[in-house]
Amino acid sequence: MSTSSQLRLMRDLYRMEMDPPAGVSACPSDDNLYLWNAVIMGPLGTPYENGVFKLILQFSQNYPATPALVRFTSKMFHPNIFSDGVVCKNTIAKIWNPEFDVAAILVCLQALLGEPYPDLPADPIAALIYLQDKRMYYNLVKECVELSLAKL
Repeated sequence: MSTSSQLRLMRDLYRMEMDPPAGVSACPSDDNLYLWNAVIMGPLGTPYENGVFKLILQFSQNYPATPALVRFTSKMFHPNIFSDGVVCKNTIAKIWNPEFDVAAILVCLQALLGEPYPDLPADPIAALIYLQDKRMYYNLVKECVELSLAKL
């Protein structure tokens, strides 16, 4: 018997397959509906442009009441992403809405790349550099973009 979270994730998968948003993709890993592999293209007009960033979404039995745990497996430099790739839970909570599906989550994360919340830093150094030296921030992000392309 399927739980409500499983039914919701199956619906989210159907939407991703039938009407995927531009610049993002996702699907469950092998046989685990609660663990998804995803890709976000760096948003145009941002230092992340042209990057291809891989991430994992780990859903709980309480989805969609509670958001997924999100971790970039691509190297990231961003105020709201810890050095191990985990997106700050406070940041996710700030943008979370239980009506969001996987597609909406990924689109929000894509927008977050270009519009960080430096007041909720997971990486205080990235936040400080973002606020005080945009040129240096952009250069450090560009290194992540280049790494993302090298690992395709």
